[in-house]
Amino acid sequence: MQKNELISLECLSLGADLEGVGRHEGQAVFVPGLLPGETGLVRIVRVQPRYAFGRLEKLTSAPSPERRESDCPAYPRCGGCAGRHMRYEATLAAKRQQVADCFRRIGGLEVEVKPVLGMEHPFAYRNKTALPVGGTAEEPVVGFYAPRSHRIIPAAFCPNAMPPAPALCEALLGWMRAGKIAPYDEERHTGLIRHLVVRVNRTGEAMACVVSREPRLRDEQGLVKALKGAGAASVVLNVNPARTNVIFGRDFRTLAGPDTLEDTLCGLRFSLSPAAFFQVNPVQTERLYGEVLRLADLRPADLAADVYCGAGTITLLLAGAAGRVVGIESVQAAVDNARANALRNGIGNAAFHCGAAEDVLPRLVAEGLRPDVIVVDPPRKGLEAPVIAAISRAAPRRLVYVSCNPATLARDAARLAADGWRVAEAQPVDMFCWTSGVETVCLLLKDEG
Repeated sequence: MQKNELISLECLSLGADLEGVGRHEGQAVFVPGLLPGETGLVRIVRVQPRYAFGRLEKLTSAPSPERRESDCPAYPRCGGCAGRHMRYEATLAAKRQQVADCFRRIGGLEVEVKPVLGMEHPFAYRNKTALPVGGTAEEPVVGFYAPRSHRIIPAAFCPNAMPPAPALCEALLGWMRAGKIAPYDEERHTGLIRHLVVRVNRTGEAMACVVSREPRLRDEQGLVKALKGAGAASVVLNVNPARTNVIFGRDFRTLAGPDTLEDTLCGLRFSLSPAAFFQVNPVQTERLYGEVLRLADLRPADLAADVYCGAGTITLLLAGAAGRVVGIESVQAAVDNARANALRNGIGNAAFHCGAAEDVLPRLVAEGLRPDVIVVDPPRKGLEAPVIAAISRAAPRRLVYVSCNPATLARDAARLAADGWRVAEAQPVDMFCWTSGVETVCLLLKDEG
């Protein structure tokens, strides 16, 4: 195969990013937008030694019954979603298959993966939306970056974002146009407005955080009026003067309304600052955490450990069913939030340790910590070897693994299997509808003997 070559390709399956996969001249060819059972005219855009990437020019067969018209004018250019050309149920089936394939191919394990728990209404589910700002002072735009680039695809309306995010985008653009306020230019490091970050709570209250290169804006009151008129209960200015692709700088200044947004999850109350971590899909988060509690099967006298606990959401839920819970987290600000959340909810049987899991858990186990149940919710890279060793030494009755990456979950399940653990249940949850991402909750039990 050569770059720019046109080929006829039949799609045989879906890849990890919901892209079509076919074979040509003995090589795999990955084609976004092509569905199993379809044949299309494909232009080769990149060739590697053992595989290639193509662009679908047109279908040459009947469309798959799983195909649908996208409901977003920015799809697929913006790169945020991978499956808006598919029926929602087809995306769930593909994610289930992805988890099972990872267990088999990477972990060498045959695991019966349960059907993915999807949303009844998989739209307007994101409670946090971060949109880069670009364009010109006369014609500013907000949107999302195109795949593998920092080119902004205009998308003031996102069907995944909770309202009033679209209205707040339009209000910011209107204020910028009226005042000839220049958007940030990443290449030249000029201009002013870099991002708009919108948070929305379960009752519809919104916090609009505008990220600026400079600490003062012209007509700040005009900005406040525009955003509050579009539905913002709180307006915050963040200052980020650095040449970086990190969204937030260190300094926040509240222009109007409260400094934090109050929200609830699983019956607990949380206070959210603009930069605080909080799961972006509250409906599915409650289902995910419900599965964690079900698989943990805690008893009133149990000691539980929540490793990679973040701001302590799972920890505090475990505390309601266990005698005592220990949370471990490497980020001090998250530990501070966790302790504050425990106080806010009147929970006194949770203690938090700040430090890397691969350092803290082995130390606590060496000092005699023997949890009855351990919950791990690691980042995408999965578990470090010292964490796996400490889990096996602690020998909990149950191990619950929450994963955002099926590949590292499968790798770690194989490592744990070498220590006598087996995957007793694998339940995927669709946290990020229309994307290729999938969360999986696994129960691992120690084999007898």
